[in-house]
Amino acid sequence: MSISNWINPFHPADGPPPQTLGAFMRWCLSGAWPVLWLAALLSAAAGAMEAGTAWILGEVIDATVSAGPERFFEGSSLVLVLGAVAFFLVARPVLFGLSSASNAIMVQPNVNPLVLSRLHRWTLGQNVNFFDDDFAGRIAQKQMQAARAVTEVAAEVINVVAFALASLVGSVALLLAIDWRVALGFSVWLVMYLALINWFLPRVRKRAAGRAGARAMVSGQVVDTITNIKTVKLFAHADHEDRAALSAMQSFRARALEFGYLAAGFRLALMSLAGLLPVLLLGGTILLWQRGMASEGDIVASGAIAIRIAQMTGWVSFTLMAIYSNIGEVEDGMRTLTPRVRLNDEPDARDLVVEAGQIELRDLGFAYGRQTGGIDRISLTIKPGEKLGIVGASGAGKSTLVALLLRLYEQEQGKILIDGVDTTTVTQESLRRNIGMVTQETAMFNRSARDNILYGRPDATEAEVIAAAERAEAHEFIQELEDHKGRRGYDAHLGERGVKLSGGQRQRIALARAILKDAPILVLDEATSALDSEVEAAIQQTLDRVMEGKTVLAIAHRLSTLTEMDRIMVLDAGRIAEIGSHADLLAQDGLYARYWHRQSGGFLDVKAAE
Repeated sequence: MSISNWINPFHPADGPPPQTLGAFMRWCLSGAWPVLWLAALLSAAAGAMEAGTAWILGEVIDATVSAGPERFFEGSSLVLVLGAVAFFLVARPVLFGLSSASNAIMVQPNVNPLVLSRLHRWTLGQNVNFFDDDFAGRIAQKQMQAARAVTEVAAEVINVVAFALASLVGSVALLLAIDWRVALGFSVWLVMYLALINWFLPRVRKRAAGRAGARAMVSGQVVDTITNIKTVKLFAHADHEDRAALSAMQSFRARALEFGYLAAGFRLALMSLAGLLPVLLLGGTILLWQRGMASEGDIVASGAIAIRIAQMTGWVSFTLMAIYSNIGEVEDGMRTLTPRVRLNDEPDARDLVVEAGQIELRDLGFAYGRQTGGIDRISLTIKPGEKLGIVGASGAGKSTLVALLLRLYEQEQGKILIDGVDTTTVTQESLRRNIGMVTQETAMFNRSARDNILYGRPDATEAEVIAAAERAEAHEFIQELEDHKGRRGYDAHLGERGVKLSGGQRQRIALARAILKDAPILVLDEATSALDSEVEAAIQQTLDRVMEGKTVLAIAHRLSTLTEMDRIMVLDAGRIAEIGSHADLLAQDGLYARYWHRQSGGFLDVKAAE
């Protein structure tokens, strides 16, 4: 197997992401550790060669001084020269190449998708409240940010920290071989360096987290504006959105400046300390040489070590600063993405199999965690194949009822049973596979028309896709579509959220999707509200055929679309106010009758009815 596949980049995580930094990092990287340790070992071996380089230089200088120019290429000197050539031309390049390949091929290309796929899977399982309470752009930014930051931390720890630690250990060993006093001077400098790092890096981490949070807010604000750009233009609020974006950008600039001042101070202190090292090591070794306690080669070796570590100090320190910055970004992403805003399946949940399609609501209640709102203790049985219309003023609980049926929220009291099976005991995926839905706010992906229809049943054939589009009165206009890249017909992309289509066209594609899905339970939430009367009449005939043999819940303000329902349920303040056929409800002369008599052009006049 190729070394590029030694880490499985899409291996699922083991359990939910922890909410502490160390455990979160281990969760992100689980399954990759053997390869990470191998890469770190190779990097450490390359780092140890830095001390080896200085030692060989010192030995060559000593051999040169000892043998003189006439006999340098004879005997042991020749062996030393050949060994040095082999070291510099073969061993060192090969080891550095292996170290680089391990990081560039085995680690970085695989760790990023490994972490991102895990975070994305976790985020997809969050409750709808999680997405309602945040910017879509900010959530996406946090996923990308956290995955990139974890990858950078892993790569730089391998590439720099393991390398630097091995270099330092090798350097101490070499300096001890020269004289313990030189090694002691280096140790004193090293303590000062670590103290400097210890003071600066936690502050870097904190300010990096603040900068990352401010950056994500800019992204969220900009994406929110662009997503709603038509509304911005229709209400002439470009200046307002510009001010909102500038406010977020100003906050980001302030956090970036705080970080910048700290980084500049760090660099000044670091370069001053780095300049001290050659003075200590070279000066100390020269003093020992003057007293006959060190050789010329020792001076060269200590000088090479001093210069190399002084150079490496800046490189390592700024890498550590980058690592701490990335850790701050990991923490920021962790705080956003890991909260358990979830509606989980029971451990022993089974797949739902719908044979008849009976829906039973038992004392069902849900108020979004408040005292009032939503629905209040509804009990109702919808028989297999029954068509139930649902009407009511805004806020009466219609959408809440449907959301609970689909288990987008967990009911606060009561039960929902389908064919006698409690929906909380089955998997959410299997529940939703058995319910087809068409809503007023139709959701389209920025993919081809074909892909959007296939979302109803991904394994459908091309003929089935076209047949569903024809039944939804969508085939004709789909054939005329063309996007900005010249893709036509079913290959044409629809734009973000389907913005390139009219409301009626989006609803017809949504209907085609539901028709293709062919679920035994069908929910229609203002399914024809965006259609003109002529198209609605044709669609209504299609819906009549599609609804045959299915259990149907149809929400509508246009009451004329519900007259053929088996029963109509009128909701008021979250409770069932009336229920019966269209004729029965008109005869009762109650709330439904008032809605019917006060509608205009077939639409429910909510204000007049209240």
